Amino acid sequence: MKPDALRGHLDALLLATLDGRQLHGYAIIEALQQLSGGALDLPTGTVYPALRRLERAGHVTSDWSTVGGRKRRTYRLTSAGQKALLAERSAWREFTTVIEGVLGGGRWAQT
Repeated sequence: MKPDALRGHLDALLLATLDGRQLHGYAIIEALQQLSGGALDLPTGTVYPALRRLERAGHVTSDWSTVGGRKRRTYRLTSAGQKALLAERSAWREFTTVIEGVLGGGRWAQT
């Protein structure tokens, strides 16, 4: 998948990945890859700054823990993050409906 295709959607993808669970950064990357069937293989240099941005915006919160002697920062959605995710999902459905109307053949393909 072209990196440009993700522009404007990364935050929504991260919020959706964290929906109902608490994950550390690398686990988020792995979950995105798994959920996308391998199409999304995002570098840490893309994901971690986005997580920090979402945390500054109040959409995610993080806690430090030690697992196997290693410190990990785990992230989870806040209530504001849940609301943002709902808004992103609604906007996505509207967007895909509009684009499908054009690229999917729409009424012009039938005339």
